[in-house]
Amino acid sequence: MSEVKNKVISINYNLHKDTADGEMIESTEGKDPLVFLSGLGQMIPEFEAKVAELNVGETFSFGIKSENAYGKRSDEAIIELEKEMFLDKGELAEGIEEGKTIPLQDQNGQVLPAKVVKVNEATLTMDMNHPLADQDLHFTGNIVEVRDATAEELDHGHVHGPGGHEH
Repeated sequence: MSEVKNKVISINYNLHKDTADGEMIESTEGKDPLVFLSGLGQMIPEFEAKVAELNVGETFSFGIKSENAYGKRSDEAIIELEKEMFLDKGELAEGIEEGKTIPLQDQNGQVLPAKVVKVNEATLTMDMNHPLADQDLHFTGNIVEVRDATAEELDHGHVHGPGGHEH
C-alpha cells in the first residue's frame, strides 16, 4: 500500500448496514460529495486506506467489520451526567428526552453523539457508544476529485473551499 498523505479527496458514497444490499445508513446522493484531507486520521482508517488508492472516476465497494469501524459497544460508555447541565430556565432543554441522540462536547471541544437512555431525578443516563458501534458497514461509491492539499489546509488540518470549512 502506498502512503497517500496530504491529499484532498472528494467522494460520492452510499453507506449500508452489513452488505451492499443492506439497509441504507447514509448517502451523498443529491448532496455535495464528502471531502476530506487524507493522512490526518479524519476517517475510519480502513475506509481511508481503500479510497486513497483510487483515481478520479474509479468506483469502490467494500465492507468494514465493526471492530475496524466504530468498534464494539461498551458498558463503560454508559454514563451519568448531572441533570442541571441540560436545564434551560429550570426545565429540561428542548430536545432532551429519552431515546433522542444529542451532540455533547468533550473537554477537547470534540462533538460526540450521545443517546439519552433515561431521565432520572438528578442525572441523565447517557449512552456515549457511537450509534454505529457493533455495526458492520458496507461502502459503495466513486472518486470525484483528488488533489494535493494546500499549505494552508495542511496548517489548519482541514479542507478549504467547496466541501470544506471556510474561516
